[in-house]
Amino acid sequence: MRVLDAGRAFQLAWDVLGHLPGGLVRGMFDVAGVAAWALHGSGVRRLEANYARVRPEMSPREVRRLSRAGMRAYMRYYAEVFTLRAMTPEQLEARVRLVDEENVFGPRAEGRSVVAALAHMGNWDLAGAYSGSHIMPVVTVAERLEPPRLYEEFLEFRQSLGMTIHTLGDDGVFGRLLRATQAGGSLVPLLADRDLTARGLEVDMFGRRARVAAGPAALAVATGAPLLPIAMWHERLTGERRRRAGTPWGLVIQFHPAVEVDAELPRRERTLAMTQAWVDALASSIAERPEQWHMLQRVFVEDLDPERYARTTAAAASTEADAAETQEER
Repeated sequence: MRVLDAGRAFQLAWDVLGHLPGGLVRGMFDVAGVAAWALHGSGVRRLEANYARVRPEMSPREVRRLSRAGMRAYMRYYAEVFTLRAMTPEQLEARVRLVDEENVFGPRAEGRSVVAALAHMGNWDLAGAYSGSHIMPVVTVAERLEPPRLYEEFLEFRQSLGMTIHTLGDDGVFGRLLRATQAGGSLVPLLADRDLTARGLEVDMFGRRARVAAGPAALAVATGAPLLPIAMWHERLTGERRRRAGTPWGLVIQFHPAVEVDAELPRRERTLAMTQAWVDALASSIAERPEQWHMLQRVFVEDLDPERYARTTAAAASTEADAAETQEER
């Protein structure tokens, strides 16, 4: 009997789940979240280790209870993703509530693009769908997933929501983001609370060292576009809004103020300072609602394999030195 591959499973989920009652889909994924939590696999254990860094005052029992809420919220993300294409424009509008939206609408009124630093909070795909129709066209990158068919399914899904997607790691990706940002009128949100390359930056996060993506700050420094940290979390809906949304859950999107650093700093120092600034802003939001942070991977330096981390940082330093030498020759 042939095992269903991940790409085919996701395709079936997108094809089928949108036609089922929303309550049934939410219930199925809620059960899946509780079951995954009860099995206490490596992903859940990593989630709990991360939560323990966010809320060090919690006892192990309290962290364990928090991880249950976190896994339920994580599975809520998937329940929403698999039914998102079946959502009407009226439902989409009712589900999303903006906070401090003047921070993004101000640059939009000036015809500028906005670079955004995101953490794995709430539902970034729902936020992307809403942003494309209510804020600005979305241009972003996506991690290449394995197997390839799984990535292709996610790519097609996000493109169907109106997003322009570039693949992380492909040649020329930063240049394409650069041109889109310089052209103006785009929102360029980047999930950045986990470094997926050898070019990440080490910052302070919850009193510990963590490695995050350099992309948002590097793009903002290169283009002069404002860099906004964006936090997201689910909220309970009631009354008329719940009826219009067709779900008991809505999404809050909070636009933190654009990060500001000394413009006289050298480019690398400015990039690092801006990265630390957006990390500080999002860390405050994560600390308020840690169950909304779906981080089942290693983020903190002390959790990384020491030898592999040393090789990664050495390779990054070598690349920077080669780039600097090439620039001097020019």
